[in-house]
Amino acid sequence: MVNLDKYITYIRGEMPLILSVPHGGTLLCREIPKRSHGILGIDKNTIKLAQELINQIEEHFHKRGLKVKRPSYIFCNVSRSKIDLNRPIERAFNQKSELAKQIYNYYHKTIRETIDYNIKTNNQSLLMDIHGFETNSRPDGYRDVDIILGTNNLKSLYPTSIKKKDWNKNIRGKIVQKFIELKVPIAPGHERRREYVLSGGYTTKKYGASSISNSQSMQIEFSDRIRVYDRNLKEKVLNSLAGIIFNEFNPSRLKYQ
Repeated sequence: MVNLDKYITYIRGEMPLILSVPHGGTLLCREIPKRSHGILGIDKNTIKLAQELINQIEEHFHKRGLKVKRPSYIFCNVSRSKIDLNRPIERAFNQKSELAKQIYNYYHKTIRETIDYNIKTNNQSLLMDIHGFETNSRPDGYRDVDIILGTNNLKSLYPTSIKKKDWNKNIRGKIVQKFIELKVPIAPGHERRREYVLSGGYTTKKYGASSISNSQSMQIEFSDRIRVYDRNLKEKVLNSLAGIIFNEFNPSRLKYQ
């Protein structure tokens, strides 16, 4: 078995949250052939963004004199042009590559084992799958946004349908409400406008509530304005998101502002 540490970065944390970044890698493995179909581009700076989010989460614990807890995280360091971990295995890489197969299986095996650990120790698990999108690729007629949440029409958060009045009584709803307050455009977030909403990809569906009891998942897409161009916007977004995560997973359940 090949040592996969240079291809996948994984750390198990102390809260039942997993941050995954499948498309942020820049490693061009010559031994893995290039994929012949699908999106090949890198979600630029998504690994760096996730690392900064983790730092912000830790800072929320530091500021309150609490024992620091951080999420588990798993990043793919390999370029998306070689392997796409947010796809079923038969479409994720050139099937002739044994190394790509090992990387793929290790990535998903590790996520599943971490979910099982979270559920065993905390009776819950949440996976946030972090992606990026380009603002100039938005289809005509859709509202311009900086954050897109995908939950497979809430199926990745709840195993069965819930009443509309309860749609926002979860971490997705808290994220939406917070960024509406901050005037950071987010989708979903405007019932009367055409929304550029993604339902969430393979990973979100595979590890969500409709597939695994007590497990939730969501896909979070960040615009290039957040990831690349606007440092102040990035800091505001990450600090606010870290605060929501702190409130959600702080064992004392104290609600800090």
